[in-house]
Amino acid sequence: MTALLVIAKEPVPGRVKTRLTPPFTPDEAAALAEAALADTLEAAAATPAARHLLFLDGSPGPWLPPRFEVRPQSSGQLDARLAAAFTDCGGPALLIGMDTPQVTPDLLGPALGFDRYDAWFGPAADGGFWALGLADPDPALLLGVPMSVPETGAVQYERLRAAGLRIGLLPVLRDVDTAADAGEVAAAPPHGRFAALHARLTASPEAVR
Repeated sequence: MTALLVIAKEPVPGRVKTRLTPPFTPDEAAALAEAALADTLEAAAATPAARHLLFLDGSPGPWLPPRFEVRPQSSGQLDARLAAAFTDCGGPALLIGMDTPQVTPDLLGPALGFDRYDAWFGPAADGGFWALGLADPDPALLLGVPMSVPETGAVQYERLRAAGLRIGLLPVLRDVDTAADAGEVAAAPPHGRFAALHARLTASPEAVR
């Protein structure tokens, strides 16, 4: 069976979701990051997989479900860290991040199978990608892909295509990067912790988000 990997950063104020500040304070941005991570891990834990691994920059907190193996992220740029996570799991794997709290087991489940495809690709609305599945993880498929730029997803998809892989496409999802993103994601099902916290933080009449 396929391993399900989550790559994440400990939700510490000033270190996560800094593009949400302003209008949110650093503490609010970190709280939103924690809620997003908790929602993501809950959905991942409810998705049947051979193993559930969290590659974490930082220390675990109360948001961590019990079934996850926690491993430190490797050093280097994001492309190297993603490649190392795939290599570390040692077999077929689906990797997601912590920025899509709207993800559900129904979305993740199909991408754990590689009968018809060699790879799965989940494009993000900002031009990146929120999910990547590889039947035969090869670091060369990721190393050198420019991360956190508008063309990240296109370059990564072309890398898979150029390798001759059969690619299954997942739905486009929006990452939580900006306050506008947060509002759109909070309004989308399944309305978990992230949506509830966002509603509380934006409920006051004077709040302009």
